[in-house]
Amino acid sequence: VQLQASGGGLVQAGDSLRLSCAASGRTSSNNALGWSRRAPGKEREFVASISWRGGSTSYADSVKGRFTISRDNAKNTLDLQMDSLKPEDTAVYYCGVSRHSMATSRLELYQYWGQGTQVTVSS
Repeated sequence: VQLQASGGGLVQAGDSLRLSCAASGRTSSNNALGWSRRAPGKEREFVASISWRGGSTSYADSVKGRFTISRDNAKNTLDLQMDSLKPEDTAVYYCGVSRHSMATSRLELYQYWGQGTQVTVSS
């Protein structure tokens, strides 16, 4: 499975960005998908996850109410709409495929991760 994230960039605080992730290879719509991020000097952290049918989602407390995760199984794509961005959202964002079907914040359950896309939010 190959994952390619895109849509990152440099924005100001309060702006919005939409990240996209395209999956190719031996993909399966039966797996939950998710986003994680790594800020400079920090550990990778969970951002959001969505179940295989898209009916269940999970968000980190730090992004809840500002970020929205969605998927299109017909197109093998995963999106992350990020609104009201803050400087602390600055990080490299990665899309991933879970081994399981339910949304999960446990990064160790993700089987594949993409290359990442840089998001920088200036104050």
